[in-house]
Amino acid sequence: MANGILGAGSWETTNRTFTSLMNGDVVEGGSQRITQGLWSNNVGTLGAYYTSSAQSSTQKQYYYQIYNESPTSATAEPQFSVAYGHKAGSGSLSSNGDSPAQAIYTQFAQVLLPPNQTTFEINSVSTNHIYVVNINTARMKDKVDVGNIELNLAELSSSAVNSINFGANVSVSGSNKVIRLIDDSGDTYQALTQPGVVFNLVSGSIANGVYSPTTYYGRIYAEHGVLVLNADTLNTQLNFNTVTASNINGDNAYKLHTAISGAHSINTSYGFAARNEEHVKSTFYFIRARNAEYNFSNNPSFASGSSGVFTQATFVGQPNVYITTVGLYNENQELLAVAKLSTPVLKNFQRESLIKVKLDF
Repeated sequence: MANGILGAGSWETTNRTFTSLMNGDVVEGGSQRITQGLWSNNVGTLGAYYTSSAQSSTQKQYYYQIYNESPTSATAEPQFSVAYGHKAGSGSLSSNGDSPAQAIYTQFAQVLLPPNQTTFEINSVSTNHIYVVNINTARMKDKVDVGNIELNLAELSSSAVNSINFGANVSVSGSNKVIRLIDDSGDTYQALTQPGVVFNLVSGSIANGVYSPTTYYGRIYAEHGVLVLNADTLNTQLNFNTVTASNINGDNAYKLHTAISGAHSINTSYGFAARNEEHVKSTFYFIRARNAEYNFSNNPSFASGSSGVFTQATFVGQPNVYITTVGLYNENQELLAVAKLSTPVLKNFQRESLIKVKLDF
């Protein structure tokens, strides 16, 4: 707890340079909801999607990391990852009875589903295989801002048969079909604290809301920054033709990357739109400089010589100083925070000052 004040460049006749804050000087200001663009540099819609050759082939059997720029660029940053999971491990290579697809499905089931539930359900329909969009933790703040997320997916080419329809072999179909997905919260849920809230991913757009009739594509777990999509629905609606053979690297996750980047290629307004949400707590500190306090300055121009003679004769009996800075200290007189005044405040023996400092965290 900050409990001290120092008016920078000033001290008082009693040689006391700190004033302890009393009861009533510190007031909790509650919490304020703040949202901003989720992607790097607070961008609200992501329109460029790059994978990285630095990821090993083993890593790519589990997920693909997606960047906002070419990973060779010094300013490139990871934005989200895409993955494919199968409860039985189909669609990926197995080793000693384990497979990447099974590991992905199990991991997200353990993190996202209630206790004693091991299978994902989309609109009460169980699915044994899923596609996952996992937003980078650094982008999220407290959680994804529901009601302000839109994922666009392009239809994939269905020309290849399932046995060779691996992710790297798939391209966007020539139909220019794009399905736009939003959550069905209607942006009505803005409670500050209520963990575990989950919404459906349905066809619609941020601008126009949920489309009718409703098709349920998946679920959004806002506090985790995870979108889970039903692979069966993507197969039916967007020709994903998911590889589900046993002990084979179907590279299914790359299909999701192709569908996301392909939507933007079809229409540049079809990016991945999202905002994050943060709840900022505020505390107010009321700093009081009474008439006899902080009327002298330690600025070298204020006094000269070892005896501290005023440089201006008019300072004798009536010095005038200006408070420009307030420092908040702990009980060990360690500086915790510094507040700069927008305008210097005149201080002398005939004036008292009350400064309100707002600290957000």
